[in-house]
Amino acid sequence: MMLILEIFLRLAGWLVLAPLLPGIINKVKAWVAGRRGPPVLQLYYDLARLWRKGVVLSTLASPGFVAGPAVGWVAILGAAMLLPLGPAGGALSFRGDVLLLVYLLAVARFCTAWAALETGSAFEGMGAAREVSYAVLAEAAVMTAVLSLSVLTGSVTLTTMLAPAAGAGAALLAAGLFIVLLAENCRVPFDDPNTHLELTMVHEVMVLDHSGPPLAAILHGASMKLLLFALLLCEAVLPLGRLAPAAAAGALAAGVLVVTVGVGLAESFMARLAFKRVPLLLTTAFLLCLFALLAAWKGGAV
Repeated sequence: MMLILEIFLRLAGWLVLAPLLPGIINKVKAWVAGRRGPPVLQLYYDLARLWRKGVVLSTLASPGFVAGPAVGWVAILGAAMLLPLGPAGGALSFRGDVLLLVYLLAVARFCTAWAALETGSAFEGMGAAREVSYAVLAEAAVMTAVLSLSVLTGSVTLTTMLAPAAGAGAALLAAGLFIVLLAENCRVPFDDPNTHLELTMVHEVMVLDHSGPPLAAILHGASMKLLLFALLLCEAVLPLGRLAPAAAAGALAAGVLVVTVGVGLAESFMARLAFKRVPLLLTTAFLLCLFALLAAWKGGAV
């Protein structure tokens, strides 16, 4: 009974808190620019409005156009439930769960690209091609970071891997994962979630034809993915396993807030990169994670 209650509370937490992060980022960007900006709760209003609207379907769209966002949303939520929350551990945990987390994130990306291709639009196909091209390098960095944590702890279970700090490689791992966070969540300098310039769109071009509840599922899934990567970054760097539960929860919340504000500041002071420079930055993220792996391998970590 307690396990069911814990799972229910964690589900509610992910569903309710995730849309808060894009609101904080937009508020930071507005503050830096000297504007009032939209309310922090703007995404909640948008999701409620989209949920009440109908769905407009092209005659060319197949059932995959509607199924893609739904399956992708479920995949991201499943990955979120695997992620431990400090000493509280994960709601669903087993040996090798980190591999399932990576696969679920890959499934969510596949579903977004799949739904875009099902529109029969060459424009959305172009966005899907750009998305998966970036994913090749971003996933390499993620897998290297996971391998670094695995070497450090000798485990492939998220609860054990994320308990200690990354030691000597913590700064390298944090920098690498922060770059990956920006790329995986389609933020500046890799992508601009607010742009509608055809020549530079990546993620946004894949969801242009969605409307109503499917678009709400895409936006809410994107906010959960942002929260997931922020938590992963904080837990990989902070020694939460050595803290009391209350202190660990406070440190985790503060860490997520710092990461979110950092994303807002990065978007305020950086311009979107040209396409030809994106692979260079993602390769840098991979190298940072690789150096963290070498530090863990040589026993430099705590």
